[in-house]
Amino acid sequence: MRYRRFGQTELELSVFSLGTMRFSSQEVAEATVAAALAQGINHLETARGYGESERFVGQALGRTTPQRPYLTTKLSPLLDGPTLGQQLRESLSRLQVDSIDCVALHGINRPEHLATALAPEGALAGLEAMRDLGLVRHIGFSSHGSLELILQILETRRFAFANLHYYYFFQRHGAAIALAQALDMGIFIISPTDKGGQLYAPPKTLSEACAPFSPQSLNYRFLLSDPRITTLSLGAACPEELDAAIAIADADGPLSPTEQEALARLEAQQHRALGSDRCSQCYACLPCPENIQIPEVLRLRNLRSPMTWLLLANIATKCLRMLGIGSQGARPTTAPIAVTAYPVVQNRSRSLASCEIPISVCKGRSSGDCGAAPARDVTRLNLLSQTSFLRFSTHSVEGNYMH
Repeated sequence: MRYRRFGQTELELSVFSLGTMRFSSQEVAEATVAAALAQGINHLETARGYGESERFVGQALGRTTPQRPYLTTKLSPLLDGPTLGQQLRESLSRLQVDSIDCVALHGINRPEHLATALAPEGALAGLEAMRDLGLVRHIGFSSHGSLELILQILETRRFAFANLHYYYFFQRHGAAIALAQALDMGIFIISPTDKGGQLYAPPKTLSEACAPFSPQSLNYRFLLSDPRITTLSLGAACPEELDAAIAIADADGPLSPTEQEALARLEAQQHRALGSDRCSQCYACLPCPENIQIPEVLRLRNLRSPMTWLLLANIATKCLRMLGIGSQGARPTTAPIAVTAYPVVQNRSRSLASCEIPISVCKGRSSGDCGAAPARDVTRLNLLSQTSFLRFSTHSVEGNYMH
């Protein structure tokens, strides 16, 4: 395992961090935490919005190791200062610590989220007060928002680290990585395997293009070869899901000639398969009048052959209709993907594919437009989630938007 300086925090973090959102039980948490620590991972990341995760982590660390790793938790940016202080103390209690290394404002995803967080009595002021009391050492943020918004957040210069989306298959946020590095901020990459393109279950054409590497390991190496990046999140649900990352945890140098050849071959394959239909992620298609995240849909389309894409799109459209979601905004040229509503998950403690949970069907552009709807048959949800190219706008009970 290699370690890197987490920007101005001066923490030396392992190049892989254990994300703990997917723990399903205390037993699983203890086994996975123990396995991660044994492999040299020294940073665990959790959040109040991750169900029982904080409690699982606190109990797991109390039982598995006398020396605690670095800890990060996350709280909503929409809280007022006093409420944030109360919730932080509750998080510390669940984690069984008196203070914590890092706290991030969780999901500054819209301009109004930033404005609320920066208000004089807002979440950031509250978090800074907790830092002054010695309960928090370092303050950061996570965002699933636009590049423009992320740059605006960074320019406040009130954060020591940033949790961001950035992968080989999504380099749109390169300017944010550059600015964060210039500001000497720690850079934590969110979900490089899942949000990076569900690389744990790649299509055959993608696997062939990346050979002799797996798409997952090649993406890891692309990120680890960048010295600006401190650490990558591993959202393991069991010890075995650590293996692929641990296998290359010492490989943090420049890309080898063979790795460079694989990336060049992958680029060429995408051009051959998609031609002029390949999305360059220029974002010129936004804003969409139907509020569809077209670049994200097409980014994931880039990873698949055209025939696979059409099949998945047709399955997805049927599944959306089963869920009672209309497609009134469909255009003739993009009918399989032009849906005007998305499931809004009220409880993110488990994945949409693995459990039956209440959902709302959102037909508008904000959570205020959502109407309650009962959960449908879980097999339909499974089909929908397995289409891979879809991304769901979700929010926690505090109204914190995530993807």
